[in-house]
Amino acid sequence: MEHNCPLNKVQLGYHTWNLLHTMVANYPDEPSPQEQEDVYQFFKLLGRLYPCKECGLDFSLLLTQRPPVTTSQNTLSEWLCFIHNDVNQKIGKSIFDCNRVNERWRDGWNDGSCD
Repeated sequence: MEHNCPLNKVQLGYHTWNLLHTMVANYPDEPSPQEQEDVYQFFKLLGRLYPCKECGLDFSLLLTQRPPVTTSQNTLSEWLCFIHNDVNQKIGKSIFDCNRVNERWRDGWNDGSCD
């Protein structure tokens, strides 16, 4: 990858998913109504403002079909994993086991490789 160059669509997607999963991994277990509304609005705005217009439209459509479940860190992480898998399936990438989402994004792999 060239340094100091604009991100292409693949790079943008990779870094966006990393940000989103990390953000959701740190979402509260018992969010306030305001936190729930904020994260819902964040995802809604992300679809509208995303630099890749086609990607943003697809994301917005997914949100209407499967709105964010903002009631806890676990429900939001699971929701995002399902959304990410929908995108992966569409573009021909492998599906991630959503039972391991917190191991991957919050706690670190059980084998200790992140310690």
